[in-house]
Amino acid sequence: MSEEATGKVRIAMWSGPRNISTPLMRSWSSRPDTVVFDEPLYAHYLLHTGLPHPGKEEVIEAHETNWHKVVEVLTGEIPEGKSIFYQKHMAHHLLPHIERDWLDQLKHAFLIRDPEEMLTSLIRFTPNPRITDTGLPQQWDLFDRMAQRTGQTPPVIDARDVLESPRDVLETLCQALGVPFLESMLSWEPGPRPTDGIWGKFWYSSVEKSTGFRPYRPKNETVPDRLKEVHEEAQRIYIRLRRYSLRAR
Repeated sequence: MSEEATGKVRIAMWSGPRNISTPLMRSWSSRPDTVVFDEPLYAHYLLHTGLPHPGKEEVIEAHETNWHKVVEVLTGEIPEGKSIFYQKHMAHHLLPHIERDWLDQLKHAFLIRDPEEMLTSLIRFTPNPRITDTGLPQQWDLFDRMAQRTGQTPPVIDARDVLESPRDVLETLCQALGVPFLESMLSWEPGPRPTDGIWGKFWYSSVEKSTGFRPYRPKNETVPDRLKEVHEEAQRIYIRLRRYSLRAR
């Protein structure tokens, strides 16, 4: 009997940086039937790229750097006897040399954010991001791969839509993924989680104070001129993905 027939499902949520991916992970972790995995390919990404992220050496020391072993966990028995395995991924962590066949064992969804809001946040940590640092090209490639292989449109959600209407968007997302929506997804206890990556102490201070999705507030910042080409390319891909968002359908 297939896992789908038994109600078991592995969900890969692909996001770019500076999004609401961690609050969304909190939302799923508040379900009693779900176990979460926080950025499972991050340590491998840091080891391979050598990028000077906060706590880089600590992350590499504490987390699995062999992508083959990571994939074994992602596609193996769902931990803790749960029925849903929610995997929070950064799309840019899926480096080109990582094989793709294992992805067919997961259900995929995509979390996007307006590039202007994302880039003006990202440059505080990565002053001169490349288009690949936004995760958007990787998101589109994954989206297109899964749409062609399954003949179905993978669910796409926009951060702004989630913040403006958490219940509606999460209900629609759950329906698209074939799992029931639970009220518990709308709130959670503050504080860190044992499932958070060790990098949480550098990145998650705001999330650790939260108890639910905070209302959307527009940013009044503009992307610097030096990033004009990156912004334009990011915007083109974002608009392409946005066309398939659950709110736009």
